[in-house]
Amino acid sequence: MCLAIPGKILETSERDGAPTARVDFGGVTRPVRLDFVPEAQVGDYVIVHVGFALSRVDAEEAARTYQLLAEMGLLEGEGLEGEGTAEPRAREPDAEG
Repeated sequence: MCLAIPGKILETSERDGAPTARVDFGGVTRPVRLDFVPEAQVGDYVIVHVGFALSRVDAEEAARTYQLLAEMGLLEGEGLEGEGTAEPRAREPDAEG
């Protein structure tokens, strides 16, 4: 299942003429394209789906969204698992590897 997950922009740059960012999902950082939200800046929270930031949200909305996804168990298998914070934590490996 593909989800749109909130993350915090750590840095912005331009790559091949396109606005990009490094986004933190609570210890898991991934490159994200900012084509749909070129006004986004370092420190902003964005909703990310398949490597593209779709919209900006405030920290409260990011936390609420992440908490809801975590409560529904939808972050498992995405490499992310949190405790309802806007800054999700990396998923801990289980005993099976």
